[in-house]
Amino acid sequence: MKYIPMTHGSFIPASHEDPSSPGVLKRVIATHNDLPPGQVMMVNWAKLPGRSSFQQHYHEDMHEVFVLISGRVRMNVDDTHVEMSSGDTVIVDPHEIHTMQNLLDTTAEYIVFGVSAGLGGKTIVVR
Repeated sequence: MKYIPMTHGSFIPASHEDPSSPGVLKRVIATHNDLPPGQVMMVNWAKLPGRSSFQQHYHEDMHEVFVLISGRVRMNVDDTHVEMSSGDTVIVDPHEIHTMQNLLDTTAEYIVFGVSAGLGGKTIVVR
């Protein structure tokens, strides 16, 4: 697991912008060094209702990247727990058992995308 808080790194001009007068700024969350070569399997905008969580599971050959848009959640990855706020990111490696728990009464929203090595791996629910 890799945790990237919103406060990590500053916003800089995008590579296609004039640095002296940029039209858009970016904050680099991850680069090709943080994810393996592979195929993007999905990009989802997800909602986690208040005080709920999704089932513990892992992926045989897929990295998942979670970017919290709103709310406050606890991401549990194997034996590591991190509280996430809006703008924070967690990268989960293959075989890491993970779940997310909403810490508030309101719905949390996040973007999640998966990158697979394309080895035919599955999602395994842990009970």
